[in-house]
Amino acid sequence: MRDTNNLLRQIPKVDELLSHTSLVMFTRGAVLTQAARGVLDDLRQNIKDGRIDTLPGNDALAEETACRFRGYHKPNLHRVINGTGIILHTNLGRAPLAAEALDAVAEAARDYSNLEYCIDEGRRSSRHAHVEGLIAELTGAEAAMVVNNNAAAVMLALSAVGQKNVIVSRGELVEIGGSFRVPDVLAQSGCRLVEVGTTNKTHAKDYERAVDAGLTGALLRVHTSNFIMTGFVAKPSLEELACIAAKHAIPLIEDLGSGCIVSLAQYGIHGQPVVADSIKAGVDIVTFSGDKLLGGPQAGIIAGRAGWIAKMKAHPLARAMRIDKLCLAALETTLRLYLEPETVVEKIPTLRMLCAPPDKLIEKAQLLKQQLHINKTSALLFRF
Repeated sequence: MRDTNNLLRQIPKVDELLSHTSLVMFTRGAVLTQAARGVLDDLRQNIKDGRIDTLPGNDALAEETACRFRGYHKPNLHRVINGTGIILHTNLGRAPLAAEALDAVAEAARDYSNLEYCIDEGRRSSRHAHVEGLIAELTGAEAAMVVNNNAAAVMLALSAVGQKNVIVSRGELVEIGGSFRVPDVLAQSGCRLVEVGTTNKTHAKDYERAVDAGLTGALLRVHTSNFIMTGFVAKPSLEELACIAAKHAIPLIEDLGSGCIVSLAQYGIHGQPVVADSIKAGVDIVTFSGDKLLGGPQAGIIAGRAGWIAKMKAHPLARAMRIDKLCLAALETTLRLYLEPETVVEKIPTLRMLCAPPDKLIEKAQLLKQQLHINKTSALLFRF
């Protein structure tokens, strides 16, 4: 018959466990004590719950304590091998950074910096100043700013419009990663959703008819990057929407999401809209991610008309959504790599992997197969 009280009385004390020969190699401190106490607390609870009938020996308890102690010092976030075939995998951290961007992050983290200070003029400045000119040059926009991710960028853009109606095609009310939905983001901004068209077809006249003078705040175009509709489908061009928006003196906002800065068509990748093309078409506010096709850190980039960008910079939400110095350093360096179009594809890992020719991929696959065969019983770290 099981004697719970007797088992509980046999549990060693914390100091007794810490005196075990396999633990004396560790420097006794709060972390080691916490590990030992955690092991004994779990043991005590398992006995009470009836999951243990025999008390483990002190050797086993000491080994578990050592494992738990090492676990406290092991980062939860660590490197993995991406064998999914998906280059921009959200669960695996999206875009890996270029070597130059990694160096910039280390430099920004190492010491103080001129994050919000203009050295030449001896006064406080904006952190947006480090990247605004670069974004404007690469996209053709009048002005730009950066927040912590694209969902924040969309919400800030909508919030700047005010609590008014925002017209969106029914076919663009998408759900993005983590079950976040465009209608939900829109609602949180204080705007009111006005759906137009049908799932497969929306025309310019649908937007025109939905505009209500004084009540409509913006037209919103959402790039459906995670699915494709083909066949009996139709949607107005950006130029058509820009004309409607200009006619009624309201902004046309486009959530591009993917953030493609250079055309990938020359590498056989079609259908990815380029930010500069949206600006050229007359879009007033374009938002996109920093850690997707741009190949940089997590960030929400907003480019467009100077008046609207200024309004967003002054919005109270801008401070809550602002980008930190490490991401800003990585983003600035990534953007500077785009100033050299001849080498950008080779320097940015995401573009390099996306644009790799088939024969190069076959060569890497064969080499990987060979390495796997050679290292069947050892850990494989294979760097592409």
